[in-house]
Amino acid sequence: MVTLREYETRVVEGVRLSSADRALCAGEQLAGRLQVRELAGGRMELTAGPCVGVVRLDACEIRVLPKYLGEELDVLRMLEYAAGRGLPALDAARTVREGAPHLRDLVALLATEHCERLLARGVRRDYVTVEDELPAVRGRLLADRQVLRHYGRLDRLACRFDEHDADIVDNRLCAAAVDLAARTARSPTVRARARRAATRFAQVAPTPLGDLRTALAGLDYHRHNSHYESAHRWAALLLSGGGITDLFARGPLTSRAFLIDMNVLFESFATRLLQEAAAGTGYDVRGQSRHAGVLHDERTGRSYTEVRPDVLLSGSVDGAPLRRPVDIKYKLYEGRRLAAPDLYQAFLYAHALARQPGGGTPTCVLLHPGGTSASRDSVAVHRWDGATSARVRSVSLDLPSVLGALGGAERTATLTRLLAAVLE
Repeated sequence: MVTLREYETRVVEGVRLSSADRALCAGEQLAGRLQVRELAGGRMELTAGPCVGVVRLDACEIRVLPKYLGEELDVLRMLEYAAGRGLPALDAARTVREGAPHLRDLVALLATEHCERLLARGVRRDYVTVEDELPAVRGRLLADRQVLRHYGRLDRLACRFDEHDADIVDNRLCAAAVDLAARTARSPTVRARARRAATRFAQVAPTPLGDLRTALAGLDYHRHNSHYESAHRWAALLLSGGGITDLFARGPLTSRAFLIDMNVLFESFATRLLQEAAAGTGYDVRGQSRHAGVLHDERTGRSYTEVRPDVLLSGSVDGAPLRRPVDIKYKLYEGRRLAAPDLYQAFLYAHALARQPGGGTPTCVLLHPGGTSASRDSVAVHRWDGATSARVRSVSLDLPSVLGALGGAERTATLTRLLAAVLE
């Protein structure tokens, strides 16, 4: 196994890629997340991007660890919190005894655990439309098909009827996930648990799932199947290789790769933090709000392009309106200066969207990962006459301590401090 962290480059000796490895590494979906380059003398250069997870090649297994987090289980906690759910209770050390489990095995374990709970509760059944040829009429007789296929016969009747069955998409999605976990998980313990669940799901939902995106698009949660939602989320994450857009990545990979885009995940996680922190305070937090009239094409008189800050926080202070755009960046700025492109983007948000009570300097916050001791930079734009026209302040988010606080008594205090830092 070869281990490296996000944005790290390593050269590995004595590795020769197979033709299947080369085909996987040459694909554009993997190239944007992990670059694999063959060098002379049986060496291989690996360059990780902002994605964490595992890629299983014939030559070796590549494991990309998070750079700003303590362990891969924290990535799963971020996923669940960003989705508006509680932190997953997973004792991986007790379940996986073959060493530290990688991210894909943890997701396989979570999908298996949720599917086991569904089996213990009893799988859901629903009415599905079935077309079959029967010896007696059931439901509706399909006259056109009867004439075309069985003209003059009365022993084979083409019928359409509703069947109360468990072979529905809700169960097929779970069946596909535990089957994949049973075949591909590295941990023998996870494989064994998934195999038992897969055997039972295969009995109730034998029909193949088909296209994953089509199945997910057709899901509709209500009081009869809301208890399936968590199982479906982990199942979709496993089946897509970490690659469904609304699951924080950019496209599906094969079962040999499982990579989660931390840029997208951190933005969703931080947005959810601010929304919870602002609940009940009178402030409104909107993520990815669209503003079409900021950049204006004077020739055509139309909007040039949209401006869309990651978060726009609005409210009032002593009756005076306040608007505070927040730009979320998955970058470690501790000990380094803020990057110029990030500053330019944040200054645009400050000039166009920010509003400070009492006519103060419009301010945009740049929220990024960092330790508790990280200094808070504040950069201002000075006009030709020396007046300050806009300001950008950096606020760091210590991910390990925040995740720890979310599961304990410090949750409210941590969220309050974050909101105060953004509003400062």
